[in-house]
Amino acid sequence: MQVTEQFRDFIRKHQKDDLNKLLLSANRYPDIDIPFAVEQLASRRQIKDKLPSWYDNEALLFPAKIAAEQCSSELTGLYKQQLVGENERVCDLTGGLGVDSYFISHKAREVLYLERFERYCETARHNFGVLQADNIRVLNTDAVEYLEQIEQVDLFYIDPARRGQGDKRVYALEDCEPDLIRLAPILLQKAPRIIAKISPMADIQHTLQLLPQTTGVHVVSVKNECKELLFILERTTALVDPLITCVNLTSESTESFSFTLADERDTAAGMAAGIGRFLYEPNASLLKAGAFKCVADRMGVAKLQVSSHLYTSDNLVELFPGRKFVVQEVYPFTGKLAKELHKSVPKANITVRNFPLSVQELRKRTKIAEGGDVYIFATTNANGDKLLVRCSKLA
Repeated sequence: MQVTEQFRDFIRKHQKDDLNKLLLSANRYPDIDIPFAVEQLASRRQIKDKLPSWYDNEALLFPAKIAAEQCSSELTGLYKQQLVGENERVCDLTGGLGVDSYFISHKAREVLYLERFERYCETARHNFGVLQADNIRVLNTDAVEYLEQIEQVDLFYIDPARRGQGDKRVYALEDCEPDLIRLAPILLQKAPRIIAKISPMADIQHTLQLLPQTTGVHVVSVKNECKELLFILERTTALVDPLITCVNLTSESTESFSFTLADERDTAAGMAAGIGRFLYEPNASLLKAGAFKCVADRMGVAKLQVSSHLYTSDNLVELFPGRKFVVQEVYPFTGKLAKELHKSVPKANITVRNFPLSVQELRKRTKIAEGGDVYIFATTNANGDKLLVRCSKLA
């Protein structure tokens, strides 16, 4: 597998082309494999923002567009790298594009990349060579079949495929392949630890019941969008109440908040008597994990209402894990307000939390356009009153 300078130059020149038109004009470029080039262009567009260091490397290749769609991002790859011990021998059972194998290899002594599709393996060998990841060994094999042959390793990494029959996307762990529920006890005979990447749509508590070996869960968001659930399974007796770590990653910072389900169950969060000077919205990882009362208790903020998942305080809590706002005005929601508000607030970013109208319905009622520097939260307070909270966002 080789990338010529002519091919690289073609990719550079056609980065923004309409790919369908490019396919139809294949006869204009007799020296270029146009279907292959279109696959590379489509894949590169998929990774441009989430995997910038690979996008910038013109020598890398991609086996299929779907591999680029499903691969981990650079930020989540770097985060997983932190979960690997120094000099561990790691086996990636579901190699795919190889992003996780690559980032893990920076910490591990050796990485075994297993993948059943030969084309993916050929591409991985090429890419790991380009990236000088010399401690990754590529094996073209079925992971389940290979388990009988594999020696002891320190860690298994597995990302079960989340597409079912007819390429339909699935979310329940029971529907993914390979079957982690069945494999977990077998894997833990070969390694003391497993890191399993689960769909962010999966229910955490249900998955904990399916994987009783779990000792920890990492709920990983990137730029306030939940991307991955990482379940840590261990050979030793699992904790009755695993630690759940919520992280929100950006290129500049990492927000982190840890709790257990027992912490959340046993915490009594105070309800706000009114809305103070500051309003807080938890990041996507906390909302996914359900750390609603814990975050209020530890951060010293009050919850607006049991189901609203918005918080307030009179003094700024800079370390709150989420978005922070200065409250400008609080409006009781009425029909008259809905008709008149656009005159003073013609444009705003609207968020709905425990409110009878959707964002689209509220925009239609108020005629407030999208965008600008004003933020409006439509919510319900502890008394059951429907409110619109006008805010400005803190940097």
